[in-house]
Amino acid sequence: MTEILFYHLSEQTLEKVLPSLIEKTLTRDWKVVVQLGSQAHVEALDEHLWTYRDESFLAHGCLRNGTESQQPVWLTCEDDNPNDAKIRFLSGGAQIDELSYYDRIVYMFDGHDNDAVEHARTRWKFHKNLADTSGHEQTYWQQNANGGWEKKA
Repeated sequence: MTEILFYHLSEQTLEKVLPSLIEKTLTRDWKVVVQLGSQAHVEALDEHLWTYRDESFLAHGCLRNGTESQQPVWLTCEDDNPNDAKIRFLSGGAQIDELSYYDRIVYMFDGHDNDAVEHARTRWKFHKNLADTSGHEQTYWQQNANGGWEKKA
């Protein structure tokens, strides 16, 4: 059974939140795929993950700089899973329909972007219909004023 989470960003950006979520995932010895809506967004996140903190970086790869199967974190704008990840983060309009390989799918969307909110609603309905027949569990989390997460559904 795949757990599907929707993270509604309202107080912080994806670039602020995603690195810490990836770090938590890696502490569970899970590999990660981050799927974004465009190659430009992949390249921007690639640069960000090397410099997001002064004292450390987040090891990762993408097509331009990594050997897929050896990466703990793989950035892509495709629906590939070359590092056999068990968790997939999606943002920027990215979507995936085949869930069976993943333990967790995490949609992250900017609550200030009407297109992103509409896309999340569409994906929520799609996965809700799947959950009715496959037993997948889905939850919706919204950021509070302190940047923490509150379960809303």
